[in-house]
Amino acid sequence: QARLVESGGGLVQAGGSLRLSCAASGITFYNYLMGWFRQAPGKEREFVGEINWTGSATHYADSVKGRFTIARDNAKNTAYLQMNSLKSEDTAVYYCAASSRMSFPAIAGGYYEHWGQGIQVTVSS
Repeated sequence: QARLVESGGGLVQAGGSLRLSCAASGITFYNYLMGWFRQAPGKEREFVGEINWTGSATHYADSVKGRFTIARDNAKNTAYLQMNSLKSEDTAVYYCAASSRMSFPAIAGGYYEHWGQGIQVTVSS
């Protein structure tokens, strides 16, 4: 049974940094694209970024490009979202997701079969 568990969220001041982790189990991790999404109150879920199977390629939403970095450690079955220069508009519940899609990128949430429970990130201004 696939399971994704996010950790590392919390409250941070604007301009600060946080690193989210996503620990996967029940899947062959290196066969999956790993994506990060977020949903702010009253807004639709939006794509944040993704990383390919080996970690050799990433793709980001324009809103986070240059500030957020996605990495993965296939030996640990874990994906990461490093968030720097955080802004109040980054406040949201962040979700990691896994996709078995065979082509990259996979921006749409519909490509992802497995989702974490989400973790709150709050940026105070």
